[in-house]
Amino acid sequence: MSKSVTPATTTSADLHSLSEVTTKPHSFKQNPNRKPVGNRRYKPSRQLISDEIKYIQQKENLPVDKPTYLSVTAPPSLLPKKHYCDITGLEGKYKNPANQLRFHNVEIYQEVIKNIHPGVDQAYLELRGANVVLK
Repeated sequence: MSKSVTPATTTSADLHSLSEVTTKPHSFKQNPNRKPVGNRRYKPSRQLISDEIKYIQQKENLPVDKPTYLSVTAPPSLLPKKHYCDITGLEGKYKNPANQLRFHNVEIYQEVIKNIHPGVDQAYLELRGANVVLK
């Protein structure tokens, strides 16, 4: 059975051992010898963009090859465009020639695309932005 320790029965040795725990330097505390970096100013992205636009407007004669925050663009990709299944969202390796729906595997074709009602395929194509609207 454990003894319950009350504040009245605490000895000075127990207090001394507790004070060592609280006063010793811990690894998670900041090093007191570390020099402060100074006043850092963190800006939100909207302010960074507006500062960049002001900088560009002030410097009308900027060299063309100097990149700025707004002028950096990526070159076009050399890899082929990825196609995704209209039903599951997985990689769509196959395409139904009748209604142009993309599908992932044979199970999706047999269970979903073969039994799809007219007009529903146009809704799936509309989600992808590939539907044909006849007037």
